[in-house]
This record gives sequence, C-alpha cells and structure tokens, in this order.
Amino acid sequence: MKGLVLAGGAGTRLRPLTYAGAKQLIPVANRPILFHVLDNLVDAGILDLGVIISPETGAEVRAVVGDGSAWGARIHYIVQSRPDGLAHAVKTARAYLGDSPFCMFLGDNLVGLRIKDAVERFQASPELGGLVMLKEVSNPSSFGVAEIDDHGEVVRLVEKPREPRSNLALVGVYLFRREIHDAIDRIQPSARGELEITDAIGKLIELGGKVCFERLGSWWLDTGKKDDLLLANDTLLDAWLVPEVRGVVDVESQLIGRVRVEEGARVVRSHLRGPVIVGEGASIVDARIGPFTSVGPGVTVERSGVARSVLLEGCRIADVPRLEDSIIGRRVVVRAGSARDGALSLLIGDDCRIELPGVG
Repeated sequence: MKGLVLAGGAGTRLRPLTYAGAKQLIPVANRPILFHVLDNLVDAGILDLGVIISPETGAEVRAVVGDGSAWGARIHYIVQSRPDGLAHAVKTARAYLGDSPFCMFLGDNLVGLRIKDAVERFQASPELGGLVMLKEVSNPSSFGVAEIDDHGEVVRLVEKPREPRSNLALVGVYLFRREIHDAIDRIQPSARGELEITDAIGKLIELGGKVCFERLGSWWLDTGKKDDLLLANDTLLDAWLVPEVRGVVDVESQLIGRVRVEEGARVVRSHLRGPVIVGEGASIVDARIGPFTSVGPGVTVERSGVARSVLLEGCRIADVPRLEDSIIGRRVVVRAGSARDGALSLLIGDDCRIELPGVG
C-alpha cells in the first residue's frame, strides 16, 4: 500500500503567517503538523509515500521533510500546479500510485488515533473499493457529509449540504483501491471549479464499488485557521506531551504539571505551568509561561507572561505583561514600550517586528 499526503495549497486562511511558508510545516507542540501525519502513516506500515506539493511552497517542504529516511520511509514528491480539489490531487498522482491501493491523508489534518487498525481492515477486505473515516459533528453543513445504510456502507456523500441527512462528516483520511481512478475520470468539476473527492466517491458507489467507514471516536482537527492551530496545540500537548528536563532549570524557577525542557534550553527565575514545551536553545528569563504553550527552538522570553500560545523558532518576547491566544512567527520581535494594561492576541507572520505600548 502507498500513502498520498496532500501538502500543497495556498494557506490563505492563515495569512500572513503562511506568506512565508507552507501551512503544513507550522509546528504544533513544537513539531510540524505534516510530521504528525507522516508519523501516523508510517506507524500503519505505509512506507512508500507520495507528497503533493505546490510550486510556491514545495521547495520548503522538500527541504524540511527530506527523502523520508528520518521515518524509515521513501518519499516521492508530486507537484500539483494548482489546487483544483482533492480528486484532482489523486489524478495528479496517478502515475505514482499506479494500481496500488493507497491511503490519502490531508497534510493539515490531525486525528487523535493511529490509523493502523483501519488500514489493516481495508487490506483484509479486497471487496472494498474505499474506506472513509467519519466523525460526528454539530455543524454538518460545513463539511462533506456521508449517509450510511444498516450494513455499515456509505450510500451517498454530499458536500456542505444545506439540509444534511446525517451528522457524519468526512475526516481527512481516505483509503482507496485502483477503481477510484476510473470514478475520477467520470466526474466533472463542481460549481466551485474543483474535482471533489465526494463526487468521486459517489461515482465509485454508482459504478458498483463498496465503500465502508470507520467512525472516529477521538478528536479530529483541521488546522487551517488560527484558532484551529491553537486548539491543535492545546490538544497535542494535553494528549502526548512527555515531561522531561534536558536543559537547565535554575533553583529559583518553578515547574508545575507536565513541562518538557529540551537540550540547550535554559529557564531562569521563571514559573512554567504545564502542559508546556520549551524547545532546544530557548531562553526563558523572569517569565511566566503556560499553560498550553509551545516555545520553539531558539526563542527568547524575558520579563513576560505567555499562555495558550505558539512561539515559532527564533522569536523574542520582552517586557510584555500578558500574551495570550497568539501565534508568533519565526524571528518576530514583540517588545513593550510605555505602560498599557490588558492581554494581547496576535497572528504575526515571519520576520515582523512589533513595537507595543507596555511597561515603561
């Protein structure tokens, strides 16, 4: 079985942060979103991976992810010239996929379980043309929705229905056999000009293919917007953080709850309330950090308070009394000027410099 990971797209909902890079490489819990996806595929025994990239951000994805050897896998990069839908991505990867069954995983989606069991079920059921993961949601009109029968098979899919007949939304994990290619060849672009995977699966069913589903009982996160990223960071820190101190924490500092301090990091006269992760080479001095905060490698936080935030590599926060619900890009500088009360909430792109009224 092969894997197909979608890591293209423009990331317009995360601008200005994604003007400087791929949205799938934004870290949550100090690890790029895409890495979590690759972890899940490799854990399922899928080691032959195709990664869909865009012309704009593909070079960065290649440089960061590499050839797959870090996962014991092989990665083949496939350029999708324009983001014309999920089914178009499959069509773009046709030569790579051949006649192999494959798992398609959206590179900006995270699920709170390993997909290994679903992959094994699909591989053991050659009569299945597809398997989709579904999650009960409170707002099905915002998603692709599946209708199922009493035999546990998908009978109909509707993209963002006005009057949904089900509350089972499509999660960004799909398993297919070669028949999906025939189905894609028979569909037309939707009203928004894209080849929709919901239409392709519907055509697969129409042509006699059997599609079953796995109900996702754990969390599912689409990290396409700022609040979604912060929720993903909260969730991963809460679910997966392993506390450990590899760096230096002085005797005047206090660590409460699950806190991880990586090698080369130092914590001086500071209060950290977990879950918190402090990346390699970071410096935390006279600060209050957490909860639910990821401090990236090489970050400096001085005389400041930071909670429920993601601080990307090399940024600097100084003399900011209270920073909350924020994503601060790489090498950004946020520092205070004259006194001002209240919290800050920011989404800032790479290489910015922010001068704020603060203490003084």
